[in-house]
Amino acid sequence: MSRQNPAQADALNVELVRGDIVESEHHISMAMVDVRGQNLITFGDTTKPTYLRSSAKPFQALPFVERGYAERFQFTSQQLAILCASHSGTDLHVGIVRELLEDHDLSESNLQCGTHTPFDGSTAARLLSQGESPTPLRHNCSGKHTGMLLFTQLADEDIKNYLQRSVLVQQTILHVFSEMVSVKEDEIEVGIDGCSAPNFAVPLQAAALGYARLMDPSDLGELRSQACRRVVQAMLSNPEIVAGAGRFDTDLMQTVKGRLLAKGGAEGYQAIGIPPEQLPNRLSAGLTLKVHDGDSGKRVVGLITLVILSTLGLVTLEEQSQLSTYGERQLFNYMNLPIGEIRLAEESRIRLQKAYERI
Repeated sequence: MSRQNPAQADALNVELVRGDIVESEHHISMAMVDVRGQNLITFGDTTKPTYLRSSAKPFQALPFVERGYAERFQFTSQQLAILCASHSGTDLHVGIVRELLEDHDLSESNLQCGTHTPFDGSTAARLLSQGESPTPLRHNCSGKHTGMLLFTQLADEDIKNYLQRSVLVQQTILHVFSEMVSVKEDEIEVGIDGCSAPNFAVPLQAAALGYARLMDPSDLGELRSQACRRVVQAMLSNPEIVAGAGRFDTDLMQTVKGRLLAKGGAEGYQAIGIPPEQLPNRLSAGLTLKVHDGDSGKRVVGLITLVILSTLGLVTLEEQSQLSTYGERQLFNYMNLPIGEIRLAEESRIRLQKAYERI
């Protein structure tokens, strides 16, 4: 008899139904933790180190702000938001990054993030029709890399080495991240992200605590508190910069009008920051989840996040309707014939509702 993966034992399950048969399943672990460090809801394996991927970007931007660099150079909220973004590579996004680089005598040639086709479909089609190849400016992480470059430049270190773990910017980011998630630095798994920057793996519940503290940093000291509030404000006031049109993070933040902070990451990772007063215990909270198969089809993260937020009463029925393209839905084939649906398994729905009632 095969043994169940521990990560799936108590996971939430999203199922794809074709006809009357469950054709495939996606297993999701999640943690919701309040600012005191109290686990409010957990499903699946929330203690296994899990890479945040781009959900780490707000923490990676914090040291830049905390050291006063954003204030020193009078960063706009859009410029700060691009440091935290997984942007879509539109001309708007590129313009913000280019301006930051040029203002500090840098150029796209200094970026070590690599290149990929812009996430924005119309931009990608335009570049293709014009015979224009994407540059590092179009890379979704170019804003984050620009922040790291500026930090390294201001520290009088060689900007060619800005991604090396030994340089001040990366050491400082790791230190700040460690404090935010309450995991010792030597216990944080550090790997190389898709953009070549260091990335961190910590338990889901630790990352959720970090997001709870982002949303209410009042116990973190004056400088850290101010930096957290500025990062959160920049992201909430510029959701179109954080991701882009037609993408979940942007659409969710625009729809709920700043009540929630959303930052997704690759391989099925999603983080949500919940401000104080939104939950029955009246404390800020963080919610992190991981789709264990990586959600390569991009069909599960938005759905499970939306279902969880709806169950928690954090998204209204009207807002669910506006976000229906991400929610539980009927599925159609290429001839537009209905073939089934994708939904949260009923057993998981019942367990999620009971978990919420215990908060």
